[in-house]
Amino acid sequence: MKKILFSVITIVFMSLSISAQNNANGQESFKPNGKPLVTIFSDLKYSFQNGKSTPAFELSRSYFGYVYNFSPNFSSKVVFDVANSGGLTPSAFTAFVKNAYVEYGDKFIKVNMGMVGTNTFSLQESTWGKRYLLKSFQDQNGFSSSADLGASVKLQFTPELSLDAQLLNGEGFQKVQADSAMKVAVGLTYEPVKHLLVRVYTDYMSKAAAQTTFNAFIAYTGDNLTLAGEYNLQNGHAMVANQNYSGVSFWGTYKTSKIMSIFARYDNLSSNVLAGKATAWNASKDGQLYTAGLEFFPVKGIAISPNFQYTKPNLASLQPTTNVLVNVGISF
Repeated sequence: MKKILFSVITIVFMSLSISAQNNANGQESFKPNGKPLVTIFSDLKYSFQNGKSTPAFELSRSYFGYVYNFSPNFSSKVVFDVANSGGLTPSAFTAFVKNAYVEYGDKFIKVNMGMVGTNTFSLQESTWGKRYLLKSFQDQNGFSSSADLGASVKLQFTPELSLDAQLLNGEGFQKVQADSAMKVAVGLTYEPVKHLLVRVYTDYMSKAAAQTTFNAFIAYTGDNLTLAGEYNLQNGHAMVANQNYSGVSFWGTYKTSKIMSIFARYDNLSSNVLAGKATAWNASKDGQLYTAGLEFFPVKGIAISPNFQYTKPNLASLQPTTNVLVNVGISF
């Protein structure tokens, strides 16, 4: 672990040295600049379960932040995540620091330090492109947090091939604490032909027991058509021995015009049965999720999606749930 940390620090200081040399060689004309970031997720939802319907209007999440460019290579980003607490008082909101980092980047290397975005499912989330109505599979099912304290390095070997590595606290952005556990993550992304992306990813952290994650992802991202699929496996979830689960997710989006697209997605999650137990350890959440709907883009920065989401639990004692929604995503 110490060797990995030393390597990350060495790369950071090498990047600082390169940047300083570039600035001295003709980048004095650059003017520092910044811009605010605002993203809002809201929805109208009707839930149907066991013959009963429940309507709800929700403001599920908002992001407020700022990006500042100090130079062509150095920038910083701060984002606050304000989310519905979802407890006994639905109107209560909780704020977290989602991102707070400094970044160095050029066409060969990118280095982040601070509260950084994790690489576990960032490519899947951007390819899915509909975070305002449904999280990507790993995020939805707790495989990893979307942000964490640590350092991140991405090496762009060629336009088609990149390697990313992270050394993280492992607790996520909602629970920041110091302990002996650190997460080491490595991912490789390759574009063998235009519009085709292939990625493999793994991470490791350990305390009382080890937790390991593996992901394989493939996607076709054409001008009007996106097709993607992923396989996920996590052993020792939450660093509990033999507490394993896995799943797949497949989705597709077809852009019918400049302002409209149709999409569908299928998820399947399953977990193992621990010794001495009658049901799987994650039985209350295991099952299939079917999603389909339309997206409308009336103006830049606004997305509106009428859609349905059908959840079918693996546990026979749990009833399926159908959600009919109109989701709205706003960003500027």
